[in-house]
Amino acid sequence: MLELAHKKLDVWKKSLEYVSSIYKLTQSFPREEQFGLTSQLRRAAVSIISNIAEGLSRTSKLEKIRFLEISRSSLVEIDTQLEISLKLKLCNNEDLKEIEKLLNSLFAMITSLKKKIK
Repeated sequence: MLELAHKKLDVWKKSLEYVSSIYKLTQSFPREEQFGLTSQLRRAAVSIISNIAEGLSRTSKLEKIRFLEISRSSLVEIDTQLEISLKLKLCNNEDLKEIEKLLNSLFAMITSLKKKIK
């Protein structure tokens, strides 16, 4: 694997941890959700870290910021999907404690990084 600078950033490391936690949570979702919420949550989680990596590899500030905005939007998407998952009783508040902490932390970290780049 490439030894790139973004892999040393806490925001990237925390995003990797977040992907893992989403995969772990969705393992308990019913099989009929495999192509529904399970897939949506996993793709959005992968999108967060992928857009951080791609954005930070760009040379233009505007491009970096654009990819970080996409990453942050994926966090908002996950937040909504977790609300739906709760409403459908696919998980409970206890299941989401750590995921919500990570979600809030990542949102703040990405926002801060965006401001730093500007």
